Amino acid sequence: MIRSRSRVPAQRMLLLALISVAAMQQLAVFRQSGVAAPPTDAPPSESSDAVSSDLETSASAKRAVAALQSLNGVIGEWRGVGQVRRGSSQGAWKQTSEFVWDFTSETPAIRYIVKEGELVDEGRLTWNAETNEITLSLKTPEGESRSYSGTWKDGRLTLVSPADGEGRRHRMTITPLNEKRTLVLHEQTLPNGDAFLRVAEIGSTREGTRLANSGTGQRECIVTGGTGTMEVSYEGKTYFVCCTGCRQAFEDDPAGIIAEFRARLEERKRSAGQ
Repeated sequence: MIRSRSRVPAQRMLLLALISVAAMQQLAVFRQSGVAAPPTDAPPSESSDAVSSDLETSASAKRAVAALQSLNGVIGEWRGVGQVRRGSSQGAWKQTSEFVWDFTSETPAIRYIVKEGELVDEGRLTWNAETNEITLSLKTPEGESRSYSGTWKDGRLTLVSPADGEGRRHRMTITPLNEKRTLVLHEQTLPNGDAFLRVAEIGSTREGTRLANSGTGQRECIVTGGTGTMEVSYEGKTYFVCCTGCRQAFEDDPAGIIAEFRARLEERKRSAGQ
């Protein structure tokens, strides 16, 4: 398997995020024990500057991943029906969509990919640490680009765009109802208006499931902790990931991903007092 070079910085970034935590813990041990820590008065080398920059980047990436994990419930493939009017087939359409983790750059993201949709072609969800908001860069089937931002409230992620050239603002609300069902509501205002009016709502069912099926336990994605829907294997053992992005991350570094997963499990046991 030939791996793309574009994935190497992202893989290194995730590993450094773990290393930075371990380094801070080790420094605390030095201070508590009274043992002299490694000297810090030596002039920084180019390599130490690079490591410091990488650690800052990895820490930022780790915070972004933690914030975006609030969307783990929608990661995966969906089949949906869009309705202009609720309960009416007039103007309705069918579409498929996917929310997938993207670790191919220094900024972790979740891609939103829609096929045969009337309102969205693709989008990219990221975390804005300065405003503590989730941001969405969206492209419509007509090629129009929009930027949204917002937060979670009452189990819904509400994202709002600034006014466009005609004075209209757009709002997109993602509501995960349960593991198998999600709603995405699109609204907009009149030019220079305040009230949001319904454009359409897409009700989606997770691909490969039926609403009548009863749950038999949730498999965990070994990379991000979301719902595992795809099998991956390493050294004869089977694990689960939630999307193609996490599958690629696992294939790039299976040993490292498994080690971090086991560390998370141990931390849960310690937190639970087991």
